[in-house]
Amino acid sequence: MAQTDMDSGEDGGGGGEPEVIAKASVLGGFTESTEIRALISSLPVVHESIVTLESAIERFLVIMDRYQEQPHLLDPHLEWMLNLLLELIRSEQSPPLLVHLGFKFLYIISKVRGYKIFMQLFPHEVADVQPVLDLLCRQDPRDPETWETRYMLLLWLSMTCLIPFDLSRLDGHLTSDPSQTREPIMDRILAVAKSYLMVTDKSRDAASVLVSKFVTRPDVKLKRLGDFLDWSLTTISQASDQTMGGTVILDGALQSLCYHGTSVCVCSSAPVVLQCLDQCHVAESSQAMLRKLGVKLVQRLGLTFLKPRLAKWRYQRGSRSLAANLSLSQSGSTVKAVSPDMETQSQEEDYDIPEEVENVIEQLLGGLKDKETIVRWSAAKGIGRVTGRLPRELADEVVGSVLDCFSFQETDNAWHGGCLALAELGRRGLLVPSRLPDVVPLILKALVYDEKRGACSVGSNVRDAACYVCWAFARAYEPTELKPFVTQIACALVITAVFDRNVNCRRAASGTFPYGIDIVVAADYFAVGNLNNCYLSISVYIASFPEYTRPMIDHLVAMKINHWDGVIRQLATKALHNLTPQAPDYMSTTVMPQLLPIALGIDLHSRHGAILASAEISHALYKLANQNNRPVTELISSDCVDGLKSIHQRLFDRKQYRGFGGELMRPAVCSLIENMSVSKMPFKDDPVITGWQWLIDDTLKSLHLISPGPRDGIKEAAVSALAALCEQYYQPQPGMADPQMQEVLVSQYIAGLKSTEVLTRCGSALALGSLPRFMIHGKLHQILSGLQQSCSQREVCFTEARRDAAKAMAQVCVTAGVSAQGGSDSVVCEGNVSAVYRALLDCMTDYTLDSRGDVGAWVREAAMTSLMEVTLCVVGTAPQLLSPGLVNGMMCSLAQQSAEKIDRYRAHAGSVFVRLLHSNNPAVPHIPHREELLAIFPTEGAEGLNWNAPSQAFPHITQLLRLPQYQYHTLLGLTVSVGGLTESTVRVCSPVSVTLCLPVSVGGLTESMVRVCSSVSVALCL
Repeated sequence: MAQTDMDSGEDGGGGGEPEVIAKASVLGGFTESTEIRALISSLPVVHESIVTLESAIERFLVIMDRYQEQPHLLDPHLEWMLNLLLELIRSEQSPPLLVHLGFKFLYIISKVRGYKIFMQLFPHEVADVQPVLDLLCRQDPRDPETWETRYMLLLWLSMTCLIPFDLSRLDGHLTSDPSQTREPIMDRILAVAKSYLMVTDKSRDAASVLVSKFVTRPDVKLKRLGDFLDWSLTTISQASDQTMGGTVILDGALQSLCYHGTSVCVCSSAPVVLQCLDQCHVAESSQAMLRKLGVKLVQRLGLTFLKPRLAKWRYQRGSRSLAANLSLSQSGSTVKAVSPDMETQSQEEDYDIPEEVENVIEQLLGGLKDKETIVRWSAAKGIGRVTGRLPRELADEVVGSVLDCFSFQETDNAWHGGCLALAELGRRGLLVPSRLPDVVPLILKALVYDEKRGACSVGSNVRDAACYVCWAFARAYEPTELKPFVTQIACALVITAVFDRNVNCRRAASGTFPYGIDIVVAADYFAVGNLNNCYLSISVYIASFPEYTRPMIDHLVAMKINHWDGVIRQLATKALHNLTPQAPDYMSTTVMPQLLPIALGIDLHSRHGAILASAEISHALYKLANQNNRPVTELISSDCVDGLKSIHQRLFDRKQYRGFGGELMRPAVCSLIENMSVSKMPFKDDPVITGWQWLIDDTLKSLHLISPGPRDGIKEAAVSALAALCEQYYQPQPGMADPQMQEVLVSQYIAGLKSTEVLTRCGSALALGSLPRFMIHGKLHQILSGLQQSCSQREVCFTEARRDAAKAMAQVCVTAGVSAQGGSDSVVCEGNVSAVYRALLDCMTDYTLDSRGDVGAWVREAAMTSLMEVTLCVVGTAPQLLSPGLVNGMMCSLAQQSAEKIDRYRAHAGSVFVRLLHSNNPAVPHIPHREELLAIFPTEGAEGLNWNAPSQAFPHITQLLRLPQYQYHTLLGLTVSVGGLTESTVRVCSPVSVTLCLPVSVGGLTESMVRVCSSVSVALCL
């Protein structure tokens, strides 16, 4: 399970997290072998031209990169590719550029397949040593264009140096004079390796591989190992990681020591190397790679101090071989786990532990707390390897030191490193079952570890590593050993898989979950990818299993309703609403009394989440009571009801509606008001209603004092609360409004439409739109007149007010209903329908511009939506109210908007146009050229038309130029598009428009051109 940091896609909140669809590679073989063979064969020709050379390299890269995830498919073809390229390299007719090109192709293949596999195919005969070495010596280490050549030659040399002959046999004499000898090959190879350990390119890694292979030779180990170690230690001592050059030197020297660390065990240099590392303070370096190499070297030195043995006390869960298990199952015998208590029956070998081991373990434990993951991971593996060679008493002390990483005084780095170390110890059987009661509680804490840091939190890597620990434990121990902890671990993993904020942690927990095929299927890798789905759907299904219900509810109450991320708090409260039917008694008797004190607490996030949770749970309990025809007060105690009622007054008295906290408290209490109202709480004629109404009105009046981010959410919460409050508490009799409150609210919000604050106008308009039907009855003319007047004011600063007034007008009309013979003060009828359409069509001509761009598009979008809603409502009840003039103006305006340049608004206009055209229940009357339009936008193809794409939208829209009724408005929209700044729109729109403007026949030339030119001249004069 990979350890990953929190991905940036979730930092902004989990609500918008997209559902991820992964595509697995399904390659069945290396299908491009013929093309690759042709590419390699063409290199002698194409290398002479830069264009053809770059094309060949690019094509080779594209083909090989396809097999990054399935490199084994290349195995049957590696040998012939290598032979073809080596033939080019060895040819005496090959110029240097072609040789470098051949090595470049070899590097690409080794990158995909992996150098460890690919380097084994290099020729490694005795005759290859000298030529490869000579070619490598002729290379320029500072040439940045040929580093692939040097890299592959070093790998090739690392294979040729493994020949089973003493290298001194390859040393010859230049002349018959024995005194004139060439430099020994052993020294030449070491000199080359040393030089390339100091370079800055990837050749340094290949030089480390060469050193690891070369110094393990018996003759080199005997003659040159000591000198090489001295050189490495001297280099480390003299280099400084404060400079780029010093960092490179340290990196190369440390790699050389790491790769041949096993050779140190045959000499007495291990303590010296360890002392040198201590003196150089590699662990304190600012370079993460140097610290990682230091930890890696320390652990290998630690292994040299201890005998290579398997601890007899380690826990063994039977055979790990599949073949052995199958043979045992066929014979009917079973393999029992070896209990660690059996170590009392066999005495361990007594041997002294060198003092240096304590230093090694101390450095490895320090590496567990490093700030970089690669260092912590290397240290954790070192802890596992070294502990496996210690006696049980000392190993237990190491485990105790690892457990110290889980103190709350430690950072998230220490927790992460501790989890990795525990997983390694458990996987190797070094964490005996007697330690599980100490370890499991710490792992359960790590699964929910989340610490606030500034504007975000840390701990996702800790939770991911804790899932890895659980995964390792499930495979390391017998079920009987884990049985006392299975329920706790399973609940914790389910909670992490469903409620964790980070998608990687959710998926890690989902893959770790130990049992329950139903849950595994419901919460699989793809299902937990969407945060909303986890909180609102998967959690409900899992909570249907009784053993998980209360732990999930308790986690939400304890950890999520007070989360720093507002999206998580809101999802948690909705999840509690959905989980209430699973445990209604527990919610009413235990959870609600817990939440009410928190709702009045000091912590802002906790208070916000508790208020929302109380409201959601109350509404869920009401729905349960309503199903059984019982009042909600039978499920919620009187103390809880009083507590819910007192929340607003307590916050008002503390002045907690002001400032930054008010931006959270206002929408939370508005949500509380809405849920209390729809839950029919017995608060009618209670003074709390007056307080709630004051909060809604004050919020709508004070929107300009609220920061832009949460403003829209607060406005929507207040409007929703107003609608629910009126529906429940301002209706003395069904269908009849409280006259006093009706007059006060309608007059107040109509007056707000004339405010000097644009946001107050917005709030008042939406408030009027949210009023229920009985509050509008008798006031419709007054309300519509106010909204129409608000729509008609074209001041730039009131654009948002016009937008919301257009929205509210449609809401009021739909709420009031339609009746052809009704009164204009109560329903939409013949007396007011024309005024409504005139106001909305006037909004369709709003092209206001300011520093934000075409802000009039907001008004046009709202007007299009409102026209559709009002039209469908009128058509469904009294289609005779729609005159041909109204329908003609609406459809022409929509056609104009469908031809404009902004993709979003063009798409919205197109969808509204097609929706009205295809409406048949009943059909919209008087649509001009209906049959021609249905031919242009057929029912089958209209749904798949992508209006956002100009290349798909304009070929259909421009066909409207042939229809006289739509020609002017369509041409007006196209004129704006042709003159736009978006190249893609102009490129598609211009030729299509010109083509369709031309007549089909010569005989129609005069009439068609006159009509088009007339429309153009009128459009250009606007």
